[in-house]
Amino acid sequence: MTLIDEFTRECLAIRVARRINSFGVIETMADVMLAKGVPEHIRSDNGAEMTAKIVRSWFAKLGAKTLYIEPGSPWENGYCESFNGKLRDELLNGEIFYSLKEATVVIEQWRKHYNTIRPHSSLNYRPPAPHTSAPATHLDRSAAMQ
Repeated sequence: MTLIDEFTRECLAIRVARRINSFGVIETMADVMLAKGVPEHIRSDNGAEMTAKIVRSWFAKLGAKTLYIEPGSPWENGYCESFNGKLRDELLNGEIFYSLKEATVVIEQWRKHYNTIRPHSSLNYRPPAPHTSAPATHLDRSAAMQ
């Protein structure tokens, strides 16, 4: 499961699992919402895990509106589909994972690179979130004392 901010193009989360159910959706979305806030709209496909009654009612209680794309119309979710293609082409096609843990670690490293280093043509060749996980710079003590 991938979560993309359509405005910034930041990949907010990638959930790595053999199967994702409605509870996995809620858990992943809750983690992101704690960090980033509740979005006004959530666009997704019509997968059972996203259209489950418990997920829809949870979104409604939070005040987030759902925008489900038409079945068979992946272009209506273009940002996410484009991201999934990049994830597949730049990482998944060249890897063999021997465990979910390995996949989780490698994919999270790629997500951080995607957000903080990898240039994006739609953002004037800048990364979508260059400061979110970038290492802290050393502060010169003498400059800080002045």
